[in-house]
Amino acid sequence: MRLVYPVCCGVDVHKTFLVATIITTTNSIFPKYRQKRFSTYYSGLLDFKQWLLDNNCKDVCMESTGKYWVPVWNVLEAASINVVIANPKWVSAVKGNKDDKKDSKWIGDLFRMGLVPGSYIPIKDIRILREFTRYRSKLVSMRSSEKNRFQNAFTVCNLTLDAVVSDMFGVSATAIENYLLDTDTVDPNYCVFLLRGSLKKKASDVVEAVKGFNMTAEQKERVRIVQGHFDDIDKRIAQIDNVIAGLVADYEGQIALLCTIPGIDRRLAITIISEIGTDMSEFGSSRRLCRWAGLTPGNNESAGKKKSVRICRAGVYLKPALVEAAHAAVKATQKSPYFRTKYERIMKRRGKKRAIIAIARMMLTAIFAMLQSGEVFNPCDLHKFDMPEELRKKQTLSSAKDAVKLLVSLGLVPEGFISLEPLAG
Repeated sequence: MRLVYPVCCGVDVHKTFLVATIITTTNSIFPKYRQKRFSTYYSGLLDFKQWLLDNNCKDVCMESTGKYWVPVWNVLEAASINVVIANPKWVSAVKGNKDDKKDSKWIGDLFRMGLVPGSYIPIKDIRILREFTRYRSKLVSMRSSEKNRFQNAFTVCNLTLDAVVSDMFGVSATAIENYLLDTDTVDPNYCVFLLRGSLKKKASDVVEAVKGFNMTAEQKERVRIVQGHFDDIDKRIAQIDNVIAGLVADYEGQIALLCTIPGIDRRLAITIISEIGTDMSEFGSSRRLCRWAGLTPGNNESAGKKKSVRICRAGVYLKPALVEAAHAAVKATQKSPYFRTKYERIMKRRGKKRAIIAIARMMLTAIFAMLQSGEVFNPCDLHKFDMPEELRKKQTLSSAKDAVKLLVSLGLVPEGFISLEPLAG
């Protein structure tokens, strides 16, 4: 193995303290170790930074333990120190032979030999935007839970309105639900009066759905609490959207660029930028970006046998956004049939779920190329980006063989008249 960092530091971070080990490798075979413990209060982190600078250490590696690494990162980032955040699975020590000092030394030993791949940490502006988009995602999930809770509260009280209307939160359904909560004696004919639009054609079904409704005062109070929480979540989401609109003012060009991809709207474009940023040099290639997002099959082979190659759990916020965009893209047949055609071909061989993941990966590859080159979406150019030379030659040879077979079948050229040896070579 090759020595990558002659002077580096391994850090084992905890909530109230950290243990740091500076490793110095000179001309001698064995490195020298200096260990010290620091508090994670701001004054302690400043002492830690100064200790690193005094020992001429500009490269630090630490494990991504919860959020405890973030204050350390904030202090060291301001001092232009290279900080590598490692996934715990890459730096885990052997169980039964570990403590804080040994963990710090082990992280440093792995890091100095270049055995620790660093996690992607975007710039501060993107990190702040990411906090809001992720919080918004949580609130949307919470709102969906409240919707289900609200609907179930009526279902257990013998109201089958959800079997008649398509949306329990539409204008007509909401008016009926508010009426049922405010009255003690239900008049089915008044429920018919509250219907709007095409739902008036289902008046008889609505009457049947309302019959038998029985909700106690305590149950009604619980429904009102759920309803109030639901309305409050809507207000918080609107408030977050206003803040996000101000944060993305500098990224309007990239957002407009991503919106040229079928299936991606402004909200999804903002989510994608908040997760991967706009500087694609951080990832190096689209293949590495897709692997980071958890959209590539895993390698799990032993004794010549391939086991599960399912995708990993990475990209817990980015992957759902891309899958949502992929579902929308395969339905946009009139605007752009490219993804729909690809989806149908893959679905026949691999199934619907794998096909959607494949489309999501194609979209992320396109996003990488667009943010790198500044060009709008053009499906004809997707094959040019990040394709290995061997695969490109293989595809060219396959296309040439198909063309020769077609010419021979049509009788335009005799068999063996055209040689493909130069392409194969």
